[in-house]
Amino acid sequence: MLTFTRRAVAAVAEKNRSDLDSDVVLAAALERFLEVVGEAASKVSAATKEGAPHIPWREIVGMSDRLIHGNSAVDYDSVWDVVSTDLGGMVSTLETLLADQA
Repeated sequence: MLTFTRRAVAAVAEKNRSDLDSDVVLAAALERFLEVVGEAASKVSAATKEGAPHIPWREIVGMSDRLIHGNSAVDYDSVWDVVSTDLGGMVSTLETLLADQA
């Protein structure tokens, strides 16, 4: 989960929202990164989720499900918002969570 969160954040570094519309490789990469993050989140134990209630587990899994099963109707505004706004802070949260479990 952490690896693909980092990849998504790195992919949008020095990019803007219009890049997502014009770069099909960026769009496909972000979709895939979010799918993997969501799939990984769905496998996190209930105990870990309870110990980190500030992480929006259900929303992460839900976005992944929408990307995987959305029949090509991807909301790129939502993808951009999640990656450019939400995931950056989640990197440090996941790093802390993993360090606490080590």
